[in-house]
Amino acid sequence: MEIDAWVWWLIAAAGLGIGLVITAMPELGMLGVGAVAAAATAGIFGGDAVFQVVVFAVVSTALIAVVRPIANRHRAHRPQLVTGVDALKGRQAVVLERVDGSGGRIKLAGEVWSARALDTGHVFEVGEQVDVVDIEGATAIVM
Repeated sequence: MEIDAWVWWLIAAAGLGIGLVITAMPELGMLGVGAVAAAATAGIFGGDAVFQVVVFAVVSTALIAVVRPIANRHRAHRPQLVTGVDALKGRQAVVLERVDGSGGRIKLAGEVWSARALDTGHVFEVGEQVDVVDIEGATAIVM
């Protein structure tokens, strides 16, 4: 019993799909779609092997040429998630105890923080809004 060409193409597509899952290389998925297109060509049109390979190559190449740049563009423009003390930089806080170059207290993101002024000669009084420019250890640097 001879196995039809479209079955071989589907086996190849399944193998590429397994490779995609194991390696997480999206190009393998695109090659798998090319193999499915070649299987459809063999099953529907019954084309010869050369025509099937050409369909596989054209569909796979087209997918890689079109999808890959789009995916790279989306990956490059993805917003970066800022966490920890980096998320506090640039936020506003309220002075709880007078803040000067040597210290003080602020309320930042619902928590009480020790703080000191960026400009050692500047003083912030209770109730003033300040901007956090940096975090050094457990001390917010404000201006």
